[in-house]
Amino acid sequence: MNSARDPRIAVVGAGLGGLALAGVLQRHGRSVTVFEREASADARSQGGTLDIHAGTGQLALRAAGLLDRFRTLARPEGQEWRVLDPITGTALPFPGPVHDEESPEIDRGQLRGLLLESLSAGTVRWGCAVNGATPLGDGSWRLLLGDGTTEDVDLVVGADGAWSRVRPALSAATPAYTGVTFVEAGFDDCDLRHPALARMVGNGSLLAKSAGRALFAQRNSNGNIRAYIAFRAPENWHLAADVDLADEAAVRTHLLKMFDGWDESLLYLLRHNDRAFINRPLFVLPAPHTWEHVPGITLLGDAAHLMPPVGLGANLAMLDGADLAHALIAESTVDDALRAYEDIMLPRSAKAALDCAGALDILVPSTSA
Repeated sequence: MNSARDPRIAVVGAGLGGLALAGVLQRHGRSVTVFEREASADARSQGGTLDIHAGTGQLALRAAGLLDRFRTLARPEGQEWRVLDPITGTALPFPGPVHDEESPEIDRGQLRGLLLESLSAGTVRWGCAVNGATPLGDGSWRLLLGDGTTEDVDLVVGADGAWSRVRPALSAATPAYTGVTFVEAGFDDCDLRHPALARMVGNGSLLAKSAGRALFAQRNSNGNIRAYIAFRAPENWHLAADVDLADEAAVRTHLLKMFDGWDESLLYLLRHNDRAFINRPLFVLPAPHTWEHVPGITLLGDAAHLMPPVGLGANLAMLDGADLAHALIAESTVDDALRAYEDIMLPRSAKAALDCAGALDILVPSTSA
């Protein structure tokens, strides 16, 4: 059985969970390599704002030695929520998502940057895709890299997100469409360029909803706002409507028809975005998603428990990474560490996935509501 003291550890995916795992391991003097198919840290936009909870994500940041730096970037005022009536645009009483702990906001890109900066040079192998992993029969694994080469390791951690290339070695589960699609829209320098929108959204998040429809807007750093036009529809809604997703005017016209009758202050989110619309159908893994333990390989974050984006996924991914690191540090073998980690992570993620499914139903009510 491989020793947990100096195993060859491959983390597949440089998202928040994989980076948290690497950061905690390195803080304890352990070696780790992160394989990332993207060419660089800034190869693509990292998405919007995240609320990082004291009982999950902040625990992982503390374990990585980054909590104080996180607090210098986080926005406690971002916890504010405003809810508007979709027809009149007037404010409705709503406490917002209830968290037991302080949960300030931070841009995902800023948070990922903190984690990356904490790692030793060369930890992340950029532009190094992992297309799969095969067992070698002794608990170790062979990574199949995108350039046709291979690499043998003692532990593979699939931290490669919703469409994980590592997951098939453990589970036949694949993500399923939830019936809800988000269309993202971005607004830049809002306090100067979109002052009415900036006032309406405030410091945190805005929500308006009706049966089968919802509009969200979130304040990000540097005066930016991201909006999400949410609706229940088939995954190929744009094909059925004969809408080319690359045709911004056609997408706008279709969305405005979907939200016909809503207050003009809210329809501003559909009319005046600065960045192109991005279609984001929501997918989830089965809840619960479990697997039989396999030596030398495991999953974390969305690769393990893809759930609706309602505030838990990023937090759980980082906590997964920290918990796995702690298990590898504490246990005498890799196999003991994986069992200890999975005994904690799998039940926790099963409950969270069910909670998130319920939250999505509240935020985007079904047409029968």
